[in-house]
Amino acid sequence: MDFNLTPEEETFRDEVRSFIQEHLSPEARKDPDLMANWLKSVREKRWVGFNWPPEYGGGGGGIMEQVILKEEMSKAGAPPLGTSMMGLQWVGPAIIEYGTEEQKKQFLPDILDSKYQWCTGYSEPGSGSDLASLQCKAVRDGDEYVVNGQKIWTSGASYSKWIILLTRTDSSAEDKHEGITCLLVEMDSPGVEVRPIKNMAGSSHFAEVFFDNVRVPVKNLLGEEGKGWAVTVSALAHERSGISEVAGLISQLAQVVELAKRTQRNGRPASEHPGIRRRLAKADAMIEGMRLNGQRFLTKQLKGEKLSSETSINKLHRAFLAIEFGELALEIQGSASQYTSRPDDEDDDDLGRWASGALGWPAVVIGGGTPNIQRNIIAERILGLPKD
Repeated sequence: MDFNLTPEEETFRDEVRSFIQEHLSPEARKDPDLMANWLKSVREKRWVGFNWPPEYGGGGGGIMEQVILKEEMSKAGAPPLGTSMMGLQWVGPAIIEYGTEEQKKQFLPDILDSKYQWCTGYSEPGSGSDLASLQCKAVRDGDEYVVNGQKIWTSGASYSKWIILLTRTDSSAEDKHEGITCLLVEMDSPGVEVRPIKNMAGSSHFAEVFFDNVRVPVKNLLGEEGKGWAVTVSALAHERSGISEVAGLISQLAQVVELAKRTQRNGRPASEHPGIRRRLAKADAMIEGMRLNGQRFLTKQLKGEKLSSETSINKLHRAFLAIEFGELALEIQGSASQYTSRPDDEDDDDLGRWASGALGWPAVVIGGGTPNIQRNIIAERILGLPKD
C-alpha cells in the first residue's frame, strides 16, 4: 500500500481545508441558518456524492478524493454533506450499480439535493442476524408487486419518504440467498404502517414497519427479481468499510481523554488512573487498526475490486468502540453519569451527553449486523473455519 498522496490529491486536501475554514468559522457556526447554508455550499461544489457520475448530479471525482473529503470534514466536526445519509451511503450506490436509467434519473439527484430521507427494510422479527431467512413476501400481479409482511429495527422509518425493501418472491429456492427481491417503496403507500420503537435513552430512531397488501410498481424493482441478495451485500460492504469513520472515532477518543483529564477521581485527574489509561490506549490501538484496514480496503477499491466480507473486521471494531467509549465515559463521570440530560442549573456540557450515547448504542452496534454475526463472517469467509 502507498500511503502518500499525489500532488493533485494534496492540492485537493488543501482546497477542502480552506473551504472548511471559510464556511465553518466560529461566527458561521453560530448562524441559525448554518445547516441550510452549508448544504447549499457543498452542493454547489458537487461534493455531495463526490464520486457519483456527473450526469446524475454527482461530482465525478475519484475514490481517493472522496476519502480525503470525508476525513477532513470529520476532523473539523463539520455538518453532514447531506441530510439523507442512508440515501448517500446505501441507496445511492446501490442504484448506481443496479438501477435502471429511469431509476437513476428519478432518485439520484433528489438524494444529492437532500430532498427527503431513505430507510432500509432489512431485518424482521425472525430474521435479524440471519437476514437471508427473511419472509416478507412480494407476489407479482401484472405490473405491480403485492407486498405483505413486517420489518423491524428500521432506522429513520418515522421520517423517511422511501424505503429500500428486501422481500421474498420465491419460497421454493433451495438456497435461502436466492429468491430475494429488492424493491423501492414509497412510505406513504396504502397499507404501510410505521410504529416507532422508543430506546433506553427515550428517542425513537428505530421503528417497526408493517406491509398489508402494499402495491409496488414493477418499475421500482432494483436489480433482477430473485437476485436482491447481491444488492444487499454491496450496500452492506459500503456501510461496513469504516474508512470515513476513523477520523470521527479519533475525535471521540480525544473527547473521552479530555473528559478524563478534567474529571477528578480520588483527588487526582482520572486520566492518571492506570486502568483508565490502559483502556484509552487499547481504544487508540484499535482505531489505528481500523485506519490501516481502511487503507487496505481503499487499495482494493482503487484497483477496481469490490469489497466483501473483510469489511466485517472494521464493523466489529466499531461496535466494540461504541460500547467502550460510552461505558468508559460513564465510569469516569462517576455519580454524574446518572444524568440523561443536562440540568438547567449546571454548566457542564458533558452532563447527560455520555449517558444518552451509552443508552443509544444499539443503533451502531446492532445496525448492519450484530458483533456475533461479524465474527461468524470473519471465521467462515476470511479464516475458512467450518460452520459446525
